[in-house]
Amino acid sequence: MSVKDKKRGRPKGATSHLNGQVIIDMAKCIMREEGKIPSIRQLASRLDVDAMAIYHYFKNKNTLLVAITTSLVEDIYQPKVNDDWQSELRQLCRSYLSLLNDFPGLLETLLSMDSAGPATVFIERFEQVMAPLNLDATASKNALDLLVDYLHGYALALNCNGEKSTLNIDMLDGPLNLYCSALDTMKNID
Repeated sequence: MSVKDKKRGRPKGATSHLNGQVIIDMAKCIMREEGKIPSIRQLASRLDVDAMAIYHYFKNKNTLLVAITTSLVEDIYQPKVNDDWQSELRQLCRSYLSLLNDFPGLLETLLSMDSAGPATVFIERFEQVMAPLNLDATASKNALDLLVDYLHGYALALNCNGEKSTLNIDMLDGPLNLYCSALDTMKNID
């Protein structure tokens, strides 16, 4: 009788190839391939470790989920604070939509999470872009809510679009220009 040679439980010191970043990177790879967050067992299998070894780095699946989604969202465009806020907003939105398009299960995961960690990344970058407009807190929150709802709807439509030629990220420009015009008008009113 042979026993499968697998590291059991907590990883062994410096000889272990396993760490939090390796786990997150593998989860992102699986998610890109399969369109959903992998199970702990699936991750462990692909990493050739015991499932309990993953819990050494992440106290539970929710902690791992937050780490994976935050890592993904952190890869979106990092805007520069300047007077060309419209161009910066366009790049931020395109980057976020590309992320949601590349990882089809990410939107559903983000919307079902209790943690605000991943959303905070987008919110902070949105606020950087909007800084030159000097919007009051209510106007800024309304602008954020409208944009995020639109982007999530757009991402959902992209993911449901079997024929990618009928809808793509380039088609975002027209509606985004209208959104920017409305914000520009608000800035001039204040």
